[in-house]
Parts: sequence; structure tokens; C-alpha cells
Amino acid sequence: MKKVDAIIKPFKLDDVREALSDIGITGMTATEVKGFGRQKGHTELYRGAEYVVDFLPKVKIELVVAEEQVDQCIEAITNASRTGKIGDGKIFVSPIEQVVRIRTGETGKEAI
Repeated sequence: MKKVDAIIKPFKLDDVREALSDIGITGMTATEVKGFGRQKGHTELYRGAEYVVDFLPKVKIELVVAEEQVDQCIEAITNASRTGKIGDGKIFVSPIEQVVRIRTGETGKEAI
């Protein structure tokens, strides 16, 4: 099993959710986060004063999938969230040792 974390632009969340649903991914967690990478933020004007926005709003998607679904999952997220502009985001994949469904006590792939 693998954990896939994706940091994407907020307006792409529905597109990514639909793309994952289309390939059979049934569960995910989405969290509003702030951060920056190469994009490094930007300056804005508010009431005549210029200020720097260092941390940009993003959405972090977390899902755990079977190892054989990882490549398909990455492809779906990438295709659905790509705009071609700076700040499109990143995908991180990590190993998962154990999963337990609290309600039933199921473990492993059955608990995903």
C-alpha cells in the first residue's frame, strides 16, 4: 500500500476528485493549506498599500491506494490538475505499513 499526497491549486480539486473517481478511487482527504515553492508568492495592493503574499492557498489531497493503483492515481492527478503554469503543485508517494478500519477491525487492503 502507498500513501499519495498531492498539493494542488484549489480550483482544481473537483477535477482531481472526478478523475480519481473515474479510476475507482473511492476515498480521499482534502485539506486547505498554504505554502510556496518556486512560485515564491507575489505582491498585492490593498487599500493603497503594497504587501507580499508569501504563502499561497493550496489544497492537500491525501489518499492510500494499493500498490498497483499508484501509477494510475498519479497520472489521474497530474492530468486533472495541470495548468502548465508555475504553482501547479507536487505529488509525494510514501509506503504505508498498516491500515485498520476502526468500525469493522478490517486490516490491510480490505480496510482501504
